[in-house]
Amino acid sequence: MRIKVICATVMLFVMAITVLVFAQAEKENDIKLHKNCKHCNMDREKFNFSRMLIEYEDGTSAGLCSIRCAAVELSQNKGRKVKSLLVADYATKKLTDARTATWVIGGKQQGVMTSVPKWAFSRQEDAQKFTKESGGKIASFDEAIKAAEDETGNRKKTSHAY
Repeated sequence: MRIKVICATVMLFVMAITVLVFAQAEKENDIKLHKNCKHCNMDREKFNFSRMLIEYEDGTSAGLCSIRCAAVELSQNKGRKVKSLLVADYATKKLTDARTATWVIGGKQQGVMTSVPKWAFSRQEDAQKFTKESGGKIASFDEAIKAAEDETGNRKKTSHAY
């Protein structure tokens, strides 16, 4: 009996790890699913360091080149529930949660679809290092999306409950 419980526990653990691995692989496959930005048609592989992926609760998703185009997407889909909001980590190019990322607004690096660049980092240390080398200020997601909304003219009464 004890061996059956151990085997069942191990199998559940293996299945959970497998699901997590496939979920991460699918997220990293976002460029193949959405080669070009939905709003400006820019090549998302070329801009893999600023790309975003919005996954809606209905199972659909939108691939975007930048937080600027993400602001347009969210503005045009205010009634839809967002399941996940992912952004490329500027340092690693891997997708991370946009809401928990450390953002840098401004600096010397030319932005994507904006005159005021906005970059995301999964590690605060990387963001701080970036600001020392390239300038800009550390910011939250709410500050970065607000700046993008302000630039696009979509800053009326939007909710930050993305």
